[in-house]
Amino acid sequence: MTIQTKLKAMFTAALMLGAATGMARADAVDDIKAAGQINVGIFSDFPPFSSASADMSIKGYDVDVAQQIADALGVRLNLVSVTGQNRIPYLNDKRVDILMSVGYSKERAEVIDFAAAYAPYYIAVIGPAELKVAGKEDLADKTIAVNRGTLEDTSLTEAAPASASIQRFDNYNAVIQAFISGQTQLMVVGNDVGAQVLARQEALKPEQKFQLLTSPSHIGLNKNEERLKQSVNDTVAKMLADGKLNESSQAWLKTPLNPDNLKD
Repeated sequence: MTIQTKLKAMFTAALMLGAATGMARADAVDDIKAAGQINVGIFSDFPPFSSASADMSIKGYDVDVAQQIADALGVRLNLVSVTGQNRIPYLNDKRVDILMSVGYSKERAEVIDFAAAYAPYYIAVIGPAELKVAGKEDLADKTIAVNRGTLEDTSLTEAAPASASIQRFDNYNAVIQAFISGQTQLMVVGNDVGAQVLARQEALKPEQKFQLLTSPSHIGLNKNEERLKQSVNDTVAKMLADGKLNESSQAWLKTPLNPDNLKD
């Protein structure tokens, strides 16, 4: 092989390597823009964060945020229904580009990445406006409904004074019914369940008294997708700054957004 032939072969190999490297640099943002849509994994029955509306379209807090992310990328929003069991495999298999409503954990952080917290999730004590309850000490001598064996149950058991009467039920419907019927004075639920009660029980005038535990929801994405992560983070920051996140909170969660509830 002549020197010229060797040089030509080396040059060709370099071009091929450069092309391969360029292809390797393509990331989720490139793929999303090329497809013209972002596939967002979302629970289809998780009110008030996402659920079917009267026209059968999915609406809610999560949908508001997902739409803003799609708009920021200049693509169409495509909602993909997922379950708690399949959503991380869907993400890892790139059947979805991001996941909504993901709580942070060290175990999950080993297989996916987390963008900024965007939605408050907390456990709240809820009671009628006329009942004065401002903190844990005010739970003394109160009757309180809670879903048996849940994180709410654990949190309430740890916080409540010994004189509190904790009444445990087997599902959220029973908890809500006990509260609105007057069987208990208070109930302890997540803000997703609480928002439905705050919206529907106008006669009772329920309100959030205080929070027992805060664990905000994040947007999940695959590891090493820094451009997509930055775009998501920028969108959430913009929604915080221009008040759109607060508007969604008031519309769907029935309470103003407290930025402190977005801190882990």
